[in-house]
Amino acid sequence: MLYLQKATQVTFSPESSLTELADLYAYPSDRGRAWLRVNMISTLDGAAAIDDKSGGLGGAGDKAIFRVLRGLCDVVLVGAKTAIAEGYGQPQPDADFAERRSAAGQTPAPRLALTSRSLTIDPDFRPLHDPGTVVLTCAQADPDRRARLLDAGATLVDCGDDSLEPDAVTTHLAASGSPRILCEGGPSLLGSFIDADLVDELCLTTSPNLLSGDAPRIAHSDRGNPSLHHLRPVHLLTDTDGYVFSRWSR
Repeated sequence: MLYLQKATQVTFSPESSLTELADLYAYPSDRGRAWLRVNMISTLDGAAAIDDKSGGLGGAGDKAIFRVLRGLCDVVLVGAKTAIAEGYGQPQPDADFAERRSAAGQTPAPRLALTSRSLTIDPDFRPLHDPGTVVLTCAQADPDRRARLLDAGATLVDCGDDSLEPDAVTTHLAASGSPRILCEGGPSLLGSFIDADLVDELCLTTSPNLLSGDAPRIAHSDRGNPSLHHLRPVHLLTDTDGYVFSRWSR
């Protein structure tokens, strides 16, 4: 059966309060286990980046959702390659979420967790020097690169032997006090979580544009015979610029 909704029933204005959006995107009340939420963007034809960056696809509404999702999570989880390409910094406290985070027993700002199997990260990458940042890697990572990052003050945690184990990543983050996980990509990291059936929620922004070309999808995996993982629609929003914001959950 198909359900038809008028656009006015799913539209929010730029004036929509952060409180309203935060209520719409609230995490489940059960904090007994990790909850992996993913936030991604793609064009109408599935491109997840333009000029190798996803930032060029977004708009004002997407930035508002991005801010809300960060304001609610315990930790921002992202592949190191993506973080470097997108110019990531350490997440900062947001005054509009201070009261909500305090009431939930959260730190003023989410932590940053970077994933890297190879540890090809410049020791001068600024987020590494924040005590809230952790690099999740594997035991077989290059020892010289490991030593350089440790000498630079980085915190490294092994989540696997010769590769990152997705369940070890989420288990470690939850055990260290960060069960509300916000994954921001990239495609390979998301692909590994999908293959492991660990994605609890997908927040997908659809940019009202076509791109073509050879841009990547939001998820990628070299695993053979991938299987479908069903999610149900939670809500659908749009804005005056034509962006669509969908939330999908187990």
